[in-house]
Amino acid sequence: MSQFPPVNEQMDLILRNTVEVIPEDELARKLDRAVRTGRPLRVKQGFDPTRPDLHIGHAVSIRKLRELQELGHEVIFVVGDYTARIGDPTGRSETRPKLTPEEIRENALTYTDQVGRILDLSRVRVQYNSDWLAPLDLAEVLELTSTYTVARMLERDDFSKRYAENRPIAVSEFMYPLMQAFDSVALRADIEVGGTDQKFNLLVGRTVQERYGQEPQVCMILPLLRGTDGEQKMSKSYDNYVGIAQPPEEQYGRTMSIPDSLLDEWIRLSGAYDGAEVEPALSRAGDEPYAVKRDLAARIVAQYHGDTAAGAAAAHFDRVFKQKALPDEMPELDLDLSDEALRHEDGTVWAPGLLVAAGLASSNGEAVRLIEQGAVAVDEERVEDRGARIAAAAGDERVVRRGKRHFVRVRFR
Repeated sequence: MSQFPPVNEQMDLILRNTVEVIPEDELARKLDRAVRTGRPLRVKQGFDPTRPDLHIGHAVSIRKLRELQELGHEVIFVVGDYTARIGDPTGRSETRPKLTPEEIRENALTYTDQVGRILDLSRVRVQYNSDWLAPLDLAEVLELTSTYTVARMLERDDFSKRYAENRPIAVSEFMYPLMQAFDSVALRADIEVGGTDQKFNLLVGRTVQERYGQEPQVCMILPLLRGTDGEQKMSKSYDNYVGIAQPPEEQYGRTMSIPDSLLDEWIRLSGAYDGAEVEPALSRAGDEPYAVKRDLAARIVAQYHGDTAAGAAAAHFDRVFKQKALPDEMPELDLDLSDEALRHEDGTVWAPGLLVAAGLASSNGEAVRLIEQGAVAVDEERVEDRGARIAAAAGDERVVRRGKRHFVRVRFR
């Protein structure tokens, strides 16, 4: 007896919340073969450890991997420690800065734990693509490059735009889709999962597999979740993300900051609501956006930290944001008033300098911009003047705040 549900049941689940399956009829054939032979399909998705955090935008496709896992198929989670040396050029207007091997290794260490919050790790094959990419010699690399043309590569939107605008495109960037495709060759992938921004790369994988004499993978394209700014796709680069491993209070607060216009999208894609709960939540969102946003935030925290943490995060939010209270805990910092760069001769400190010294701004210029945006407060009094001076004597304490969520308690000595 087959270990898999009937093909039509599998297709119904797989196609739910999926933008596109290329080609759909090949997926049905592969599923039918799995049912007949009892051999699970090999489903891969790769993530480059260019940053230490995965976020709930990544989780859209990771949950699809979980569904395929529960249908009985083999999930292969590829840590792109070798492709991260180039960095995926998708959506980029310039060449990515290179990471050191140490940075890549450090970031990769966090991934298994984060993925384990969604996938059953006991049934996941975790692979590092350096295992098969690093040993390639020059002849093998040249063979790989011969499987695709420059003309086809320039069909990709970001490459074609940069080429038309005479912006540099490194040859190594052309290698990225080929290296990702070679992951599929090395793993003999039946399916590759990725967001809509990965469609080109996934299709390259089909072509390259055929050139190596393999049956081409099916491309499963998932929607992208826009970030807290309501505009860009969720990304750490835009600081508009909710991280899978972020503390509960941070997850809750960031979710509460999303514009109401994002509620429908987040209700559908964040995974916070099961199938039958989605439509009632969508109906309420139009009439009670604030209440639905609180429910959404609590559910997102509960997904990754549990119900108790979700309740505590909601209470913390009420204290800090609704009641304008200070958080129970915050970083503390001692500042030396003998530092001439900090203390003015009249016994005050310059507000932008204080912000930099507290680690809430990277430079005086950024600090000035934050003040002009109304994002800075000292002891919950908004700082409105870029030249503001803060009284400071040895033994004094001040609570410095940037935005709504970042506090530092400063002691002068």
